[in-house]
Parts: sequence; structure tokens; C-alpha cells
Amino acid sequence: MPDALETIDNLTFTILVDNSIEWMTQLPPGFAHEVRTHLQRDPPLDDVTGVPILDLPNFCCGAHGLSVLVETRKGNQTRTMLFDTGPDGRAIERNLAGLKVDTSPIERVVLSHWHSDHTGGLLAFLSLLPETARTSLVVDAHADRPTARGILPPGATKVLARLPADPTLTQIHDSGATLELYHGTEGHTVLGGTVWVSGEIPRAFEYEDGLKGSVAWDVEKKEWAADELIRDERYIVMDISGKGLVVFSACSHAGICNVLKDVKTRFPARPVHMVVGGLHLAGPELQYRVEPTVQYLKDEVRPDYVVPLHCTGFTTKVKLSEAFGERCVAAGTGIRVVVEATLS
Repeated sequence: MPDALETIDNLTFTILVDNSIEWMTQLPPGFAHEVRTHLQRDPPLDDVTGVPILDLPNFCCGAHGLSVLVETRKGNQTRTMLFDTGPDGRAIERNLAGLKVDTSPIERVVLSHWHSDHTGGLLAFLSLLPETARTSLVVDAHADRPTARGILPPGATKVLARLPADPTLTQIHDSGATLELYHGTEGHTVLGGTVWVSGEIPRAFEYEDGLKGSVAWDVEKKEWAADELIRDERYIVMDISGKGLVVFSACSHAGICNVLKDVKTRFPARPVHMVVGGLHLAGPELQYRVEPTVQYLKDEVRPDYVVPLHCTGFTTKVKLSEAFGERCVAAGTGIRVVVEATLS
């Protein structure tokens, strides 16, 4: 339940996988480019000049998907998890290595929903772990895993393609990890109560009407069926003392306004400090949602920062930048963010 969410002293998150690489835009306090991270961690030195080398072959790569390393600290205890795993093993393996992430503290992987651009790196990630770490790790997922999901373009009569398969429940179980499956709308806390994982997201805004053209395979009827609401999608929330809530929405198929309305309903006493993640407002078929979404964020939610990632889309990022100015942060793969508590 939301009242079990602990207020924390520090949130550090690192964007392991995102569609974009962003090195040069000026960032606000607490945000650090990947270049700085590399130069602070024993970079190779040039034999001729003696200065550090930008080790480009070992920097992160972008990929269509999302994965975020989340670390919470309350008192002297730090807890660590992954929110999604990106689209494939190559991306997450390269980026974990490039950022020199110690995977041993990671105790949980929360999968936001069953789309392979968020689940495709899971089995590769699990294979990187020593057996003792893998058997103590929890994979937190929605109970309803579709057999297959596909794309039926608006106006088309034939499915264009299916998405790559998500890891099966059997594969996850056979990896040695503990699989926890959830359904319903209630949500639950993890990492000692420092992170809240939502349940299914209530739909309140008519213009946030799902993922256009999404279909799922009906096993019994052996045919494709409409699947635009993506009911298995979930978000996560942390509460930083003196700052407020940080909300991660991996893809916002439910609509980021629906996500944030649910957050405001469940945590009415806390302001929203930061909104992070994919807003799924790319593509011409979704442009009717952009203006009301930006207005809702600006007028009703009023976050201190918006960090649009993954499937947000260029046009929407421009609109958010116009509305929020420097409080709309151009982030991407490899960027590390530290949110420290503010003493009252």
C-alpha cells in the first residue's frame, strides 16, 4: 500500500539503456554525463601526452528500449534494483561493462510490462550473475504474459509484424531467479519499502486511449485480437525527503497523465519532484495527445523536472522543452542522476 512507502535520503539512478545518447547538453545539478563517469574511473592514458583517452569503444550504446539502475539509500542502508532490461542482451551487457556497474548488489528486476524492448535483455542479464546472486534475485512481473504481441497499422487488415518473444515464465524460473507475479490494481513496495511498484493503471483521460494498432495472439481462437490498453503496464515511485516523488514510467502506454493522476490519488500529500521515462507520444497517429499531455504536466502536476526518454518522440520533447525550459532535461544512455534529500 502507498502508506508503506518509506521516505528516503538519496536516490541514484543510472540510465543503462535508452534510445538516445546525450553527451553535450548542459545538465542541471545532480545529473552527470557518461563522459564524466568514464573519466573518473581509471580511464586509459595516452602514452604520448599522458592525458586520459575517451575510450569510445567501451562507451555505452543506444538501443530501442529502456533499462534503469535504481539505488535507494535510507540511513546507512542502500538497496539496488533494475527497472526493465532493454531490448537485447548485447545492449545491456555492453552498457553494464562500459559503466563498470557492480551487479552484485542488484536484488530485484522489475519488468514494467511484457514488451520485448523492456524485457529482451533479462535472460542475458541473469546469465551474467554468479549462481549465488542469481538465486537470491527476484524478477517482479505482471502475471499476464501474452503469448505474442503484434502491430496492426491503423487502417490495415493484416498484421505487419509480431514483436520478439518476451522471456517465458519457465525460462525465468529455470535461470534460478525467484519469479514473483502480480495482478490487480493495488501495487506493492520493494527494496525494504523504498520503492513502490504500481498495479494496473486506472484510465481516466479519454485522449489516452492506448497503443494504436497493438494486437495480441489469442491462443484459443488462434487469431490476433485487439490489445491496445496494455493492461499489464506498471510504473514505480520513490519518495525523497524534502524533494517529493520521483515517478518512473517506462513506456506510458496507459498514458503519462493516467499514470500521474494515479500517483496523485495514491500519494496526495506529496509533490512530484521528477517524472522520468518514455511517454509514448512519438508518431503522427499520437500527436493529438501531445498538447493536453504537456498542459496537464505543466498545470496540474508541476514537477521540478521532466526527463523524457525512450518512446517520447522528438516533437514531444520540443514541446516539453518549450513548456518547462531547463527543467526538461535532455537525458539518455549512460547518464547518472543523484537526488539528495533536502533538510527542512
